[in-house]
Amino acid sequence: MLDSDYVLELLQENGFVSKEQIDEGWKKVAESDGELDILDALKSLRYVDEQEITNMLAQQYGLETIDLSTFVIPDEVIQELPAETARQYHVVPVMLHDDILTVAMSDPTDMETIDSLRYVLKRDVEAVIAPAKQIQKILESSYGGLEGTVDSYVGSVDTSKLEVVQTDEDEAAKEAAKAANTEDDAPIIKLVSLLIYNAFKLRASDIHLEPMEKKFRIRYRIDGALREMESPPKYLQTNIISRIKIMSKMDISEKRVPQDGRIQIEVSGVGLDLRVSTIPTTHGESIVMRILDKSSIQLDIPKLGFYTDDQEKIDRIISMPDGIFLVTGPTGSGKTTSLYAFLNTINKPNRKIITVEDPVEYQLSGINQVQVNPIVQMTFSNALRAMLRQAPNIIMVGEIRDLETADIAINASLTGHLVFSTLHTNDAPSSVTRLIDMGVKPFLVASSVRAIMAQRLVRRVCKNCMEPYKPTPDEIRLLNLDKDYLDSANLVHGRGCPACGGTGYKGRMGIYEIFLITEDMQYLIYNKESSDKLRSAARQSGMRTLREDGLRKAAAGTTTVTEVLAVTVGDEE
Repeated sequence: MLDSDYVLELLQENGFVSKEQIDEGWKKVAESDGELDILDALKSLRYVDEQEITNMLAQQYGLETIDLSTFVIPDEVIQELPAETARQYHVVPVMLHDDILTVAMSDPTDMETIDSLRYVLKRDVEAVIAPAKQIQKILESSYGGLEGTVDSYVGSVDTSKLEVVQTDEDEAAKEAAKAANTEDDAPIIKLVSLLIYNAFKLRASDIHLEPMEKKFRIRYRIDGALREMESPPKYLQTNIISRIKIMSKMDISEKRVPQDGRIQIEVSGVGLDLRVSTIPTTHGESIVMRILDKSSIQLDIPKLGFYTDDQEKIDRIISMPDGIFLVTGPTGSGKTTSLYAFLNTINKPNRKIITVEDPVEYQLSGINQVQVNPIVQMTFSNALRAMLRQAPNIIMVGEIRDLETADIAINASLTGHLVFSTLHTNDAPSSVTRLIDMGVKPFLVASSVRAIMAQRLVRRVCKNCMEPYKPTPDEIRLLNLDKDYLDSANLVHGRGCPACGGTGYKGRMGIYEIFLITEDMQYLIYNKESSDKLRSAARQSGMRTLREDGLRKAAAGTTTVTEVLAVTVGDEE
Protein backbone atom coordinates (compact mmCIF):
# COMPACT_ATOMS: atom_id res chain seq x y z
CA MET A 1 0.00 0.00 0.00
CA LEU A 2 1.43 3.36 -1.03
CA ASP A 3 2.48 5.76 1.74
CA SER A 4 0.26 8.77 0.97
CA ASP A 5 2.41 11.20 2.99
CA TYR A 6 5.56 10.12 1.13
CA VAL A 7 3.89 10.41 -2.29
CA LEU A 8 2.48 13.82 -1.33
CA GLU A 9 5.98 14.99 -0.38
CA LEU A 10 7.37 13.79 -3.72
CA LEU A 11 4.53 15.49 -5.65
CA GLN A 12 5.30 18.80 -3.97
CA GLU A 13 9.08 18.44 -4.44
CA ASN A 14 8.65 17.68 -8.14
CA GLY A 15 6.31 20.63 -8.66
CA PHE A 16 3.15 18.65 -9.49
CA VAL A 17 1.10 20.36 -6.76
CA SER A 18 1.40 23.55 -4.72
CA LYS A 19 0.85 24.03 -1.01
CA GLU A 20 -2.44 25.80 -1.74
CA GLN A 21 -3.66 22.87 -3.83
CA ILE A 22 -2.68 20.44 -1.06
CA ASP A 23 -4.63 22.52 1.47
CA GLU A 24 -7.64 22.41 -0.85
CA GLY A 25 -7.17 18.64 -1.10
CA TRP A 26 -7.23 18.24 2.70
CA LYS A 27 -10.47 20.26 2.82
CA LYS A 28 -12.01 17.81 0.35
CA VAL A 29 -10.80 14.89 2.49
CA ALA A 30 -12.55 16.41 5.54
CA GLU A 31 -15.76 16.96 3.55
CA SER A 32 -15.77 13.33 2.41
CA ASP A 33 -15.97 12.04 6.04
CA GLY A 34 -12.99 9.79 5.49
CA GLU A 35 -14.15 8.29 2.18
CA LEU A 36 -11.21 9.91 0.31
CA ASP A 37 -7.54 10.02 1.17
CA ILE A 38 -5.38 12.99 0.15
CA LEU A 39 -4.23 11.42 -3.14
CA ASP A 40 -7.82 10.58 -4.15
CA ALA A 41 -8.82 14.14 -3.31
CA LEU A 42 -6.06 15.66 -5.47
CA LYS A 43 -7.05 13.37 -8.36
CA SER A 44 -10.72 14.32 -8.04
CA LEU A 45 -9.69 18.02 -8.15
CA ARG A 46 -7.67 17.18 -11.29
CA TYR A 47 -4.45 18.61 -9.86
CA VAL A 48 -2.71 15.30 -10.57
CA ASP A 49 -3.62 12.05 -12.31
CA GLU A 50 -2.81 8.38 -11.77
CA GLN A 51 -0.34 8.21 -14.66
CA GLU A 52 1.68 11.17 -13.36
CA ILE A 53 2.00 9.55 -9.94
CA THR A 54 3.00 6.23 -11.54
CA ASN A 55 5.68 7.90 -13.72
CA MET A 56 7.06 9.92 -10.81
CA LEU A 57 7.36 6.88 -8.51
CA ALA A 58 8.94 4.78 -11.26
CA GLN A 59 11.54 7.47 -11.88
CA GLN A 60 12.20 7.82 -8.15
CA TYR A 61 12.95 4.10 -7.83
CA GLY A 62 14.67 3.63 -11.17
CA LEU A 63 11.94 1.37 -12.61
CA GLU A 64 10.27 1.38 -16.02
CA THR A 65 6.60 2.15 -16.55
CA ILE A 66 4.16 0.34 -18.79
CA ASP A 67 0.81 1.36 -20.26
CA LEU A 68 -1.35 -1.76 -19.92
CA SER A 69 -4.23 -0.13 -21.78
CA THR A 70 -2.31 -0.55 -25.08
CA PHE A 71 -0.01 -3.45 -24.18
CA VAL A 72 -0.99 -6.92 -25.44
CA ILE A 73 0.02 -9.69 -23.02
CA PRO A 74 0.50 -13.10 -24.70
CA ASP A 75 -1.63 -15.94 -23.28
CA GLU A 76 1.46 -18.02 -22.56
CA VAL A 77 2.80 -15.22 -20.32
CA ILE A 78 -0.53 -14.92 -18.46
CA GLN A 79 -0.37 -18.66 -17.76
CA GLU A 80 3.03 -18.26 -16.08
CA LEU A 81 1.35 -16.73 -13.02
CA PRO A 82 -1.53 -18.58 -11.30
CA ALA A 83 -4.73 -16.54 -11.00
CA GLU A 84 -4.84 -16.78 -7.21
CA THR A 85 -1.25 -15.53 -6.89
CA ALA A 86 -1.88 -12.65 -9.31
CA ARG A 87 -4.96 -11.54 -7.35
CA GLN A 88 -3.30 -11.98 -3.95
CA TYR A 89 -0.34 -9.74 -4.83
CA HIS A 90 -2.27 -7.51 -7.27
CA VAL A 91 0.24 -7.98 -10.10
CA VAL A 92 -0.01 -9.16 -13.71
CA PRO A 93 2.74 -10.89 -15.76
CA VAL A 94 3.67 -8.89 -18.85
CA MET A 95 6.84 -10.44 -20.26
CA LEU A 96 8.96 -13.61 -20.13
CA HIS A 97 12.55 -13.38 -21.31
CA ASP A 98 15.49 -15.71 -20.52
CA ASP A 99 13.31 -17.36 -17.84
CA ILE A 100 12.89 -13.99 -16.09
CA LEU A 101 9.24 -13.11 -15.48
CA THR A 102 8.42 -9.39 -15.58
CA VAL A 103 5.31 -8.37 -13.64
CA ALA A 104 3.45 -5.07 -13.51
CA MET A 105 2.73 -3.67 -10.04
CA SER A 106 1.43 -0.32 -8.78
CA ASP A 107 3.58 0.21 -5.69
CA PRO A 108 7.34 0.44 -6.36
CA THR A 109 8.04 0.60 -2.61
CA ASP A 110 6.65 -2.92 -2.11
CA MET A 111 9.76 -4.99 -2.74
CA GLU A 112 8.42 -7.61 -0.35
CA THR A 113 5.91 -8.65 -3.04
CA ILE A 114 8.70 -9.27 -5.56
CA ASP A 115 10.63 -11.32 -2.98
CA SER A 116 7.48 -13.34 -2.21
CA LEU A 117 6.85 -13.99 -5.92
CA ARG A 118 10.43 -15.17 -6.40
CA TYR A 119 9.97 -17.58 -3.51
CA VAL A 120 6.53 -18.84 -4.65
CA LEU A 121 7.43 -19.20 -8.34
CA LYS A 122 11.00 -20.45 -7.76
CA ARG A 123 12.31 -18.14 -10.50
CA ASP A 124 13.69 -14.64 -11.00
CA VAL A 125 11.04 -11.91 -11.09
CA GLU A 126 11.45 -8.27 -12.14
CA ALA A 127 9.00 -5.39 -11.79
CA VAL A 128 7.64 -2.60 -13.95
CA ILE A 129 5.17 0.01 -12.75
CA ALA A 130 1.58 0.51 -13.95
CA PRO A 131 -1.50 2.29 -12.52
CA ALA A 132 -3.52 0.17 -10.08
CA LYS A 133 -6.73 0.55 -12.12
CA GLN A 134 -5.05 -0.83 -15.23
CA ILE A 135 -3.73 -3.82 -13.27
CA GLN A 136 -7.19 -4.51 -11.83
CA LYS A 137 -8.72 -4.37 -15.33
CA ILE A 138 -6.21 -6.94 -16.64
CA LEU A 139 -6.81 -9.17 -13.62
CA GLU A 140 -10.54 -9.21 -14.36
CA SER A 141 -10.22 -9.66 -18.13
CA SER A 142 -7.42 -12.25 -18.09
CA TYR A 143 -8.25 -14.22 -14.95
CA GLY A 144 -12.02 -13.84 -14.77
CA GLY A 145 -14.23 -11.65 -12.58
CA LEU A 146 -15.77 -12.29 -9.19
CA GLU A 147 -17.68 -15.36 -10.34
CA GLY A 148 -14.54 -17.18 -11.39
CA THR A 149 -12.69 -16.14 -8.25
CA VAL A 150 -15.46 -17.29 -5.93
CA ASP A 151 -15.96 -20.55 -7.81
CA SER A 152 -12.26 -21.34 -7.50
CA TYR A 153 -12.40 -20.55 -3.78
CA VAL A 154 -15.63 -22.47 -3.14
CA GLY A 155 -14.27 -25.49 -5.01
CA SER A 156 -16.45 -28.54 -5.41
CA VAL A 157 -19.05 -27.61 -2.76
CA ASP A 158 -22.59 -27.67 -4.14
CA THR A 159 -23.69 -24.19 -3.11
CA SER A 160 -27.25 -24.85 -4.22
CA LYS A 161 -27.63 -26.78 -0.97
CA LEU A 162 -26.54 -23.81 1.14
CA GLU A 163 -30.01 -22.89 2.34
CA VAL A 164 -29.13 -19.54 3.91
CA VAL A 165 -32.39 -17.60 4.01
CA GLN A 166 -32.98 -14.19 5.62
CA THR A 167 -35.96 -14.49 7.96
CA ASP A 168 -36.29 -11.17 9.80
CA GLU A 169 -36.61 -8.64 6.99
CA ASP A 170 -39.73 -6.58 6.51
CA GLU A 171 -41.13 -6.14 2.99
CA ALA A 172 -39.27 -2.88 2.34
CA ALA A 173 -35.97 -4.44 3.41
CA LYS A 174 -36.59 -7.45 1.19
CA GLU A 175 -37.26 -5.25 -1.82
CA ALA A 176 -34.12 -3.21 -1.11
CA ALA A 177 -32.07 -6.38 -0.76
CA LYS A 178 -33.51 -7.75 -4.00
CA ALA A 179 -32.57 -4.55 -5.81
CA ALA A 180 -29.07 -4.66 -4.34
CA ASN A 181 -28.49 -8.30 -5.26
CA THR A 182 -27.40 -7.80 -8.84
CA GLU A 183 -25.59 -10.41 -10.88
CA ASP A 184 -22.29 -8.83 -9.81
CA ASP A 185 -23.24 -9.38 -6.16
CA ALA A 186 -24.31 -13.02 -6.60
CA PRO A 187 -20.81 -14.52 -6.20
CA ILE A 188 -20.23 -12.58 -2.97
CA ILE A 189 -23.64 -13.68 -1.62
CA LYS A 190 -22.63 -17.26 -2.40
CA LEU A 191 -19.26 -16.84 -0.68
CA VAL A 192 -20.69 -15.29 2.50
CA SER A 193 -23.33 -18.03 2.61
CA LEU A 194 -20.56 -20.61 2.37
CA LEU A 195 -18.62 -19.03 5.25
CA ILE A 196 -21.70 -19.23 7.48
CA TYR A 197 -22.61 -22.73 6.33
CA ASN A 198 -19.09 -24.08 6.96
CA ALA A 199 -19.03 -22.50 10.42
CA PHE A 200 -22.36 -24.15 11.25
CA LYS A 201 -21.18 -27.51 9.91
CA LEU A 202 -17.98 -27.36 12.01
CA ARG A 203 -19.94 -26.38 15.17
CA ALA A 204 -18.19 -23.00 15.40
CA SER A 205 -19.37 -20.49 17.98
CA ASP A 206 -17.79 -17.47 16.24
CA ILE A 207 -16.60 -16.43 12.79
CA HIS A 208 -13.66 -13.99 12.78
CA LEU A 209 -12.95 -12.02 9.58
CA GLU A 210 -9.69 -10.16 10.06
CA PRO A 211 -8.09 -7.83 7.47
CA MET A 212 -4.31 -8.26 7.48
CA GLU A 213 -1.73 -6.42 5.36
CA LYS A 214 -1.43 -9.13 2.70
CA LYS A 215 -4.48 -11.32 3.25
CA PHE A 216 -8.03 -11.44 4.56
CA ARG A 217 -7.87 -14.01 7.37
CA ILE A 218 -10.86 -16.19 8.25
CA ARG A 219 -10.91 -18.01 11.57
CA TYR A 220 -13.60 -20.11 13.29
CA ARG A 221 -13.77 -20.56 17.07
CA ILE A 222 -14.53 -24.25 17.57
CA ASP A 223 -14.87 -25.64 21.12
CA GLY A 224 -13.29 -22.45 22.41
CA ALA A 225 -10.15 -22.62 20.23
CA LEU A 226 -9.56 -20.52 17.09
CA ARG A 227 -8.87 -22.46 13.91
CA GLU A 228 -7.69 -20.72 10.73
CA MET A 229 -9.56 -21.51 7.53
CA GLU A 230 -8.63 -21.03 3.87
CA SER A 231 -8.61 -17.30 3.16
CA PRO A 232 -10.55 -15.75 0.26
CA PRO A 233 -8.59 -13.40 -2.06
CA LYS A 234 -7.57 -10.18 -0.34
CA TYR A 235 -9.23 -7.99 -2.97
CA LEU A 236 -12.66 -9.46 -2.10
CA GLN A 237 -12.34 -8.09 1.44
CA THR A 238 -14.41 -4.94 0.82
CA ASN A 239 -17.16 -6.86 -1.00
CA ILE A 240 -17.45 -9.48 1.76
CA ILE A 241 -17.53 -6.90 4.56
CA SER A 242 -20.16 -4.82 2.73
CA ARG A 243 -22.35 -7.88 2.18
CA ILE A 244 -22.24 -8.82 5.88
CA LYS A 245 -23.00 -5.24 6.91
CA ILE A 246 -26.01 -5.17 4.58
CA MET A 247 -27.28 -8.47 6.02
CA SER A 248 -26.91 -7.17 9.59
CA LYS A 249 -28.54 -3.80 8.76
CA MET A 250 -25.44 -1.71 9.49
CA ASP A 251 -24.47 1.55 7.78
CA ILE A 252 -22.14 0.37 4.99
CA SER A 253 -20.87 3.91 4.41
CA GLU A 254 -19.66 4.24 8.01
CA LYS A 255 -16.22 2.69 8.38
CA ARG A 256 -14.69 4.83 11.14
CA VAL A 257 -16.59 3.65 14.24
CA PRO A 258 -17.56 0.24 15.66
CA GLN A 259 -21.02 -1.05 14.76
CA ASP A 260 -23.25 -3.87 16.02
CA GLY A 261 -25.92 -5.76 14.12
CA ARG A 262 -27.88 -8.97 13.98
CA ILE A 263 -28.66 -11.54 11.31
CA GLN A 264 -31.47 -14.08 11.71
CA ILE A 265 -31.14 -16.85 9.15
CA GLU A 266 -31.88 -20.47 8.42
CA VAL A 267 -29.11 -22.85 7.38
CA SER A 268 -30.38 -26.18 6.08
CA GLY A 269 -33.61 -25.71 8.01
CA VAL A 270 -31.92 -24.80 11.32
CA GLY A 271 -32.57 -21.34 12.74
CA LEU A 272 -29.43 -19.37 13.61
CA ASP A 273 -29.05 -15.98 15.26
CA LEU A 274 -25.81 -14.19 14.36
CA ARG A 275 -24.63 -11.28 16.50
CA VAL A 276 -22.33 -9.17 14.31
CA SER A 277 -19.70 -6.73 15.56
CA THR A 278 -17.37 -4.55 13.47
CA ILE A 279 -14.36 -2.50 14.54
CA PRO A 280 -12.05 -0.36 12.36
CA THR A 281 -8.45 -1.66 12.15
CA THR A 282 -5.31 -0.58 10.31
CA HIS A 283 -6.09 -2.67 7.23
CA GLY A 284 -9.90 -2.47 7.17
CA GLU A 285 -12.91 -3.37 9.28
CA SER A 286 -12.59 -6.50 11.41
CA ILE A 287 -15.83 -8.47 11.85
CA VAL A 288 -16.81 -11.06 14.44
CA MET A 289 -20.06 -13.00 14.02
CA ARG A 290 -21.26 -14.84 17.14
CA ILE A 291 -23.38 -17.84 16.15
CA LEU A 292 -26.30 -18.66 18.43
CA ASP A 293 -27.82 -21.97 17.38
CA LYS A 294 -31.35 -21.99 18.79
CA SER A 295 -31.60 -25.76 18.39
CA SER A 296 -28.39 -26.56 20.28
CA ILE A 297 -28.90 -24.68 23.56
CA GLN A 298 -28.56 -27.17 26.38
CA LEU A 299 -31.27 -26.67 29.02
CA ASP A 300 -30.76 -29.99 30.83
CA ILE A 301 -28.60 -29.36 33.94
CA PRO A 302 -26.85 -32.79 34.04
CA LYS A 303 -25.72 -32.41 30.41
CA LEU A 304 -23.89 -29.18 31.25
CA GLY A 305 -21.30 -31.21 33.17
CA PHE A 306 -22.73 -31.24 36.72
CA TYR A 307 -22.02 -34.37 38.70
CA THR A 308 -24.67 -35.67 41.09
CA ASP A 309 -23.33 -33.97 44.23
CA ASP A 310 -23.09 -30.57 42.53
CA GLN A 311 -26.51 -31.00 40.94
CA GLU A 312 -28.02 -31.62 44.37
CA LYS A 313 -26.52 -28.33 45.58
CA ILE A 314 -27.88 -26.50 42.50
CA ASP A 315 -31.36 -28.01 42.95
CA ARG A 316 -31.35 -26.86 46.56
CA ILE A 317 -30.23 -23.32 45.63
CA ILE A 318 -32.72 -22.74 42.80
CA SER A 319 -35.56 -24.04 45.00
CA MET A 320 -35.01 -21.28 47.58
CA PRO A 321 -37.87 -18.76 47.89
CA ASP A 322 -35.65 -15.68 47.88
CA GLY A 323 -32.07 -14.44 47.81
CA ILE A 324 -29.42 -13.92 45.13
CA PHE A 325 -27.64 -16.66 43.18
CA LEU A 326 -24.60 -15.33 41.28
CA VAL A 327 -22.78 -17.09 38.42
CA THR A 328 -19.27 -15.79 37.72
CA GLY A 329 -16.59 -16.30 35.11
CA PRO A 330 -14.99 -14.57 32.12
CA THR A 331 -16.75 -13.83 28.83
CA GLY A 332 -17.53 -17.04 26.95
CA SER A 333 -17.44 -19.32 29.99
CA GLY A 334 -21.07 -20.45 29.61
CA LYS A 335 -22.67 -18.34 32.36
CA THR A 336 -25.77 -17.46 30.32
CA THR A 337 -26.33 -21.08 29.27
CA SER A 338 -26.18 -22.18 32.92
CA LEU A 339 -28.67 -19.51 33.96
CA TYR A 340 -31.05 -20.49 31.16
CA ALA A 341 -30.85 -24.13 32.28
CA PHE A 342 -31.64 -23.14 35.87
CA LEU A 343 -34.58 -20.96 34.80
CA ASN A 344 -35.89 -23.68 32.51
CA THR A 345 -35.84 -26.16 35.41
CA ILE A 346 -37.93 -23.93 37.70
CA ASN A 347 -40.18 -22.55 34.93
CA LYS A 348 -43.59 -23.71 36.18
CA PRO A 349 -47.09 -22.37 35.43
CA ASN A 350 -47.44 -21.09 39.01
CA ARG A 351 -44.30 -18.90 38.81
CA LYS A 352 -43.74 -15.65 36.97
CA ILE A 353 -40.18 -15.25 35.66
CA ILE A 354 -38.80 -12.04 34.10
CA THR A 355 -35.30 -11.52 32.73
CA VAL A 356 -33.40 -8.42 31.61
CA GLU A 357 -30.52 -9.22 29.26
CA ASP A 358 -27.99 -7.61 26.94
CA PRO A 359 -28.60 -9.17 24.51
CA VAL A 360 -31.44 -11.70 24.75
CA GLU A 361 -29.45 -14.65 23.38
CA TYR A 362 -32.17 -17.32 23.31
CA GLN A 363 -35.92 -17.06 23.67
CA LEU A 364 -37.33 -19.27 26.42
CA SER A 365 -40.97 -20.32 26.26
CA GLY A 366 -43.07 -19.10 29.17
CA ILE A 367 -40.53 -16.53 30.37
CA ASN A 368 -40.79 -12.75 29.94
CA GLN A 369 -37.48 -11.52 28.50
CA VAL A 370 -36.52 -7.83 28.30
CA GLN A 371 -33.79 -6.48 26.02
CA VAL A 372 -31.50 -3.73 27.36
CA ASN A 373 -31.54 -0.61 25.15
CA PRO A 374 -29.42 2.29 26.48
CA ILE A 375 -30.58 4.56 23.60
CA VAL A 376 -34.04 4.79 25.19
CA GLN A 377 -32.71 4.60 28.77
CA MET A 378 -33.65 0.93 29.12
CA THR A 379 -30.63 0.12 31.29
CA PHE A 380 -30.29 -2.86 33.62
CA SER A 381 -31.24 -0.73 36.63
CA ASN A 382 -34.23 0.97 34.96
CA ALA A 383 -35.52 -2.32 33.55
CA LEU A 384 -35.08 -4.05 36.91
CA ARG A 385 -36.96 -1.28 38.70
CA ALA A 386 -39.86 -1.62 36.23
CA MET A 387 -39.80 -5.42 36.43
CA LEU A 388 -40.48 -5.35 40.17
CA ARG A 389 -43.82 -3.66 39.46
CA GLN A 390 -44.77 -6.70 37.37
CA ALA A 391 -44.98 -8.85 40.54
CA PRO A 392 -42.53 -11.59 39.47
CA ASN A 393 -41.48 -14.54 41.61
CA ILE A 394 -38.09 -14.97 39.94
CA ILE A 395 -35.85 -12.37 38.29
CA MET A 396 -32.76 -12.77 36.16
CA VAL A 397 -30.45 -9.78 35.63
CA GLY A 398 -27.99 -10.44 32.80
CA GLU A 399 -25.12 -8.77 34.67
CA ILE A 400 -24.61 -6.64 37.78
CA ARG A 401 -22.44 -3.85 36.40
CA ASP A 402 -22.86 -1.02 38.91
CA LEU A 403 -23.97 -0.14 42.42
CA GLU A 404 -27.45 0.98 41.33
CA THR A 405 -28.23 -2.38 39.72
CA ALA A 406 -26.71 -4.25 42.68
CA ASP A 407 -28.80 -2.28 45.19
CA ILE A 408 -32.07 -2.92 43.34
CA ALA A 409 -31.24 -6.64 42.96
CA ILE A 410 -30.43 -6.94 46.67
CA ASN A 411 -33.59 -5.10 47.71
CA ALA A 412 -35.59 -7.41 45.43
CA SER A 413 -34.03 -10.47 47.06
CA LEU A 414 -34.80 -9.13 50.53
CA THR A 415 -38.47 -8.60 49.63
CA GLY A 416 -39.20 -12.18 48.64
CA HIS A 417 -37.76 -12.55 45.11
CA LEU A 418 -35.26 -15.12 43.90
CA VAL A 419 -32.69 -13.23 41.82
CA PHE A 420 -30.22 -14.75 39.35
CA SER A 421 -27.37 -12.71 37.93
CA THR A 422 -23.73 -12.78 36.75
CA LEU A 423 -20.47 -11.07 37.67
CA HIS A 424 -17.06 -11.03 36.03
CA THR A 425 -14.69 -12.44 38.67
CA ASN A 426 -12.03 -15.16 38.60
CA ASP A 427 -13.51 -17.34 41.33
CA ALA A 428 -16.60 -17.56 43.52
CA PRO A 429 -15.37 -16.06 46.86
CA SER A 430 -13.91 -12.96 45.14
CA SER A 431 -17.45 -12.04 43.99
CA VAL A 432 -18.18 -10.98 47.57
CA THR A 433 -15.22 -8.57 47.47
CA ARG A 434 -16.37 -7.31 44.05
CA LEU A 435 -19.84 -6.41 45.38
CA ILE A 436 -18.37 -4.65 48.42
CA ASP A 437 -15.93 -2.76 46.15
CA MET A 438 -18.94 -1.59 44.12
CA GLY A 439 -20.27 0.03 47.30
CA VAL A 440 -22.72 -2.59 48.58
CA LYS A 441 -22.75 -2.75 52.39
CA PRO A 442 -21.20 -6.00 53.72
CA PHE A 443 -24.26 -6.80 55.85
CA LEU A 444 -26.48 -6.57 52.76
CA VAL A 445 -24.21 -8.97 50.85
CA ALA A 446 -24.19 -11.39 53.80
CA SER A 447 -27.97 -11.35 54.19
CA SER A 448 -29.00 -11.44 50.50
CA VAL A 449 -26.52 -13.69 48.63
CA ARG A 450 -27.38 -17.40 48.97
CA ALA A 451 -24.71 -18.92 46.75
CA ILE A 452 -22.09 -18.07 44.13
CA MET A 453 -20.97 -20.40 41.36
CA ALA A 454 -17.80 -19.87 39.32
CA GLN A 455 -17.42 -21.81 36.09
CA ARG A 456 -15.18 -22.44 33.10
CA LEU A 457 -15.57 -24.51 29.93
CA VAL A 458 -13.19 -27.36 29.11
CA ARG A 459 -13.15 -29.38 25.91
CA ARG A 460 -14.45 -32.96 25.94
CA VAL A 461 -12.16 -35.70 24.69
CA CYS A 462 -13.23 -37.03 21.28
CA LYS A 463 -14.76 -40.46 21.83
CA ASN A 464 -13.70 -41.68 18.38
CA CYS A 465 -9.95 -41.29 18.97
CA MET A 466 -9.71 -41.51 22.76
CA GLU A 467 -6.63 -43.32 24.10
CA PRO A 468 -4.81 -43.62 27.48
CA TYR A 469 -2.58 -40.72 28.42
CA LYS A 470 0.36 -40.34 30.77
CA PRO A 471 0.82 -36.80 32.11
CA THR A 472 4.13 -35.07 31.52
CA PRO A 473 6.39 -34.32 34.53
CA ASP A 474 5.49 -30.62 34.18
CA GLU A 475 1.75 -31.40 34.30
CA ILE A 476 2.23 -33.61 37.35
CA ARG A 477 4.17 -30.85 39.11
CA LEU A 478 1.93 -27.93 38.12
CA LEU A 479 -1.28 -29.78 38.96
CA ASN A 480 0.25 -31.33 42.09
CA LEU A 481 -0.92 -34.81 41.08
CA ASP A 482 -0.12 -37.40 43.74
CA LYS A 483 0.47 -41.14 43.28
CA ASP A 484 -3.02 -42.09 44.47
CA TYR A 485 -4.62 -39.85 41.81
CA LEU A 486 -2.38 -41.18 39.04
CA ASP A 487 -3.01 -44.80 40.04
CA SER A 488 -6.80 -44.48 40.23
CA ALA A 489 -7.49 -41.98 37.40
CA ASN A 490 -8.58 -43.01 33.93
CA LEU A 491 -6.53 -40.34 32.17
CA VAL A 492 -7.04 -40.09 28.40
CA HIS A 493 -6.50 -37.75 25.48
CA GLY A 494 -7.63 -37.62 21.86
CA ARG A 495 -5.19 -38.82 19.22
CA GLY A 496 -6.90 -36.68 16.55
CA CYS A 497 -9.21 -37.97 13.81
CA PRO A 498 -11.50 -36.64 11.03
CA ALA A 499 -14.47 -36.55 13.42
CA CYS A 500 -12.78 -33.94 15.64
CA GLY A 501 -10.81 -32.16 12.92
CA GLY A 502 -7.54 -33.58 14.24
CA THR A 503 -7.81 -31.70 17.56
CA GLY A 504 -8.58 -34.67 19.84
CA TYR A 505 -11.56 -32.79 21.29
CA LYS A 506 -15.24 -32.59 20.39
CA GLY A 507 -17.71 -30.53 22.38
CA ARG A 508 -17.33 -28.78 25.73
CA MET A 509 -18.51 -29.18 29.30
CA GLY A 510 -18.41 -27.06 32.43
CA ILE A 511 -16.27 -27.27 35.54
CA TYR A 512 -17.71 -25.59 38.60
CA GLU A 513 -16.91 -24.06 41.98
CA ILE A 514 -20.03 -23.73 44.17
CA PHE A 515 -19.70 -21.39 47.14
CA LEU A 516 -22.60 -21.71 49.61
CA ILE A 517 -23.17 -18.77 51.97
CA THR A 518 -23.61 -20.48 55.34
CA GLU A 519 -23.99 -18.73 58.67
CA ASP A 520 -20.23 -18.97 59.20
CA MET A 521 -19.65 -17.33 55.81
CA GLN A 522 -22.17 -14.59 56.62
CA TYR A 523 -20.17 -13.78 59.75
CA LEU A 524 -16.90 -13.54 57.76
CA ILE A 525 -18.53 -11.34 55.07
CA TYR A 526 -20.07 -9.07 57.70
CA ASN A 527 -16.60 -8.59 59.17
CA LYS A 528 -15.13 -7.71 55.75
CA GLU A 529 -12.74 -10.64 55.66
CA SER A 530 -10.59 -10.96 52.52
CA SER A 531 -11.53 -13.23 49.61
CA ASP A 532 -8.52 -15.43 50.46
CA LYS A 533 -9.90 -16.03 53.94
CA LEU A 534 -13.38 -16.67 52.54
CA ARG A 535 -11.90 -19.13 50.06
CA SER A 536 -9.94 -20.97 52.74
CA ALA A 537 -13.00 -21.22 55.00
CA ALA A 538 -15.17 -22.41 52.09
CA ARG A 539 -12.70 -25.15 51.21
CA GLN A 540 -12.63 -26.31 54.82
CA SER A 541 -16.42 -26.57 54.72
CA GLY A 542 -16.33 -28.70 51.59
CA MET A 543 -16.22 -26.35 48.58
CA ARG A 544 -14.55 -27.96 45.58
CA THR A 545 -12.43 -25.55 43.52
CA LEU A 546 -12.51 -25.22 39.75
CA ARG A 547 -9.22 -27.12 39.43
CA GLU A 548 -10.39 -29.91 41.74
CA ASP A 549 -13.63 -30.30 39.79
CA GLY A 550 -11.65 -30.31 36.55
CA LEU A 551 -9.25 -32.97 37.81
CA ARG A 552 -12.04 -35.31 38.86
CA LYS A 553 -13.58 -34.95 35.41
CA ALA A 554 -10.18 -35.64 33.86
CA ALA A 555 -9.92 -38.72 36.11
CA ALA A 556 -13.28 -39.88 34.74
CA GLY A 557 -11.96 -39.64 31.16
CA THR A 558 -14.23 -36.85 29.96
CA THR A 559 -11.57 -34.15 29.58
CA THR A 560 -7.77 -33.98 29.82
CA VAL A 561 -5.34 -32.76 32.47
CA THR A 562 -3.91 -30.49 29.77
CA GLU A 563 -7.27 -28.71 29.44
CA VAL A 564 -7.65 -28.39 33.20
CA LEU A 565 -4.19 -26.86 33.46
CA ALA A 566 -4.99 -24.41 30.64
CA VAL A 567 -8.22 -22.97 32.10
CA THR A 568 -7.64 -23.03 35.89
CA VAL A 569 -5.21 -21.49 38.34
CA GLY A 570 -3.52 -23.21 41.28
CA ASP A 571 -5.53 -23.79 44.43
CA GLU A 572 -4.25 -21.92 47.46
CA GLU A 573 -4.56 -23.58 50.82
